[in-house]
Amino acid sequence: MKRILLILLSTSVIISCSNGGGKGITGNPGIKGELIPRGSSKSFVAERPYGMVPIPGGSFVMGMADQDFSNTPEKAMPKTVTVSAFFMDETEITNAEYRLFINAVRDSIARGLLAEAAGEGGGDGEGGNGGSIADYAYAGKKTGEEATPYQKFLESQGGREGGYDESKKLDKKVPLTYNTSAYPDEKYAEVLESMYLPAEKRINNERIIDWSKIKYAYQWEDVASAVKDKDRGSQYLKKESIAVYPDTTVWVKDFKYAYNEPLFGQYFWHSAYKEYPVVGVTWDQARAFCDFRTKMKADYNNSIKKKKQKPMRFRLPTESEWEYAAKGGIQNATYPWGGPYLQDDRGCYLANFKPKRGNYIEDEKTGNYTYTAPVKKFSKNGYGLYDMAGNVSEWTESPFNNSAYEFSSSLNPSLSANAANDVKKTVRGGSWKDVGYLLMTGYRDWERKDSARSYIGFRTIQDIPSGSGRFSRKTK
Repeated sequence: MKRILLILLSTSVIISCSNGGGKGITGNPGIKGELIPRGSSKSFVAERPYGMVPIPGGSFVMGMADQDFSNTPEKAMPKTVTVSAFFMDETEITNAEYRLFINAVRDSIARGLLAEAAGEGGGDGEGGNGGSIADYAYAGKKTGEEATPYQKFLESQGGREGGYDESKKLDKKVPLTYNTSAYPDEKYAEVLESMYLPAEKRINNERIIDWSKIKYAYQWEDVASAVKDKDRGSQYLKKESIAVYPDTTVWVKDFKYAYNEPLFGQYFWHSAYKEYPVVGVTWDQARAFCDFRTKMKADYNNSIKKKKQKPMRFRLPTESEWEYAAKGGIQNATYPWGGPYLQDDRGCYLANFKPKRGNYIEDEKTGNYTYTAPVKKFSKNGYGLYDMAGNVSEWTESPFNNSAYEFSSSLNPSLSANAANDVKKTVRGGSWKDVGYLLMTGYRDWERKDSARSYIGFRTIQDIPSGSGRFSRKTK
């Protein structure tokens, strides 16, 4: 009897030990000889990003639902299409939000320059808190930890060519300072000053960062070409390095015979405009912002103890997605609020636009603004989106083609396969300088992707996986 008991115990030990105990070590494919996937059986719930609202998937009639004053029916012919669900920014990206982006890029470049100058570190810093330039050395050179087998392998192969280099990970815990009186040492001052305009280029000796040097570097995969060639590889990775500072001169360039100099000097940086939509941003800069936002969320998910799934990427909406969201769930909506009128029953305008010839602000009672307006000053549409008409026009991912509606698919229509190569980009929504007709949800316009305008901004979206079943209304 004892012998049988020992055999049973040893068998149970063997079974339990062969169940793939170690982290990252694979065992049998199933459980008890059955194909039972491991992990939670709960359905996936898409997490709503901060400042975004869910747009449920559905079908709608895309195109001009009302009179077409442009007399170009092929440009926006009515067509029933279906669009998948996505999250969308409830407002246009504001100056305050975009400043977070350019400041993060500035800080990353500063840390990189300081890390290169710090060398191996080990200086006289006080506890690694920025008391010396040595505190800004690469994190890998300060920890003294032994490299992992994988890192050793990469080093033996000459590193990961063109990819992320773990040895050059920046130590973001050490505080940065741009206050000259708080510079820790002379070497730190030398590095930081290299980021500013030289003395001979300064106006009134004002110390200003040379924003032309503040570039965001990223890469994206040309999926359309890879699919066409039936291949995958680094040859399809497109590398971008984009100067991210908005063109503040647009307030002067767009209106040569008008006095808009105060906006040139104040609109992007003055605290009075922090909740106004950012303008002077090119299509490429808007796409760089989307990549930054995606990376920022991915970095956070990797940093927390219970690592989260890789986030869906943020991107610009396609033209069909933008129009579907603008209609707010109302079929054949002339304007985001339905239509056909531009004023409510109290005589107040429902969007920020130019109501009459030469009249940008009719009177105080109507609620219009001379230029742009702060976000959320006008009522939201049925999906909870603000300023889908007026205020600023918005970049979309889609290239502009005059007859796109005739040949594009009826399921998630898009011409984005060659988006990066097409110069003309579709902009939608009308702006503060436009008349009411240009605010119609079906009206189409375009601009060159390298152009920055005082009346074009953007907002981002994030896909909701079609298999998620539902989404969370909570923001985490």
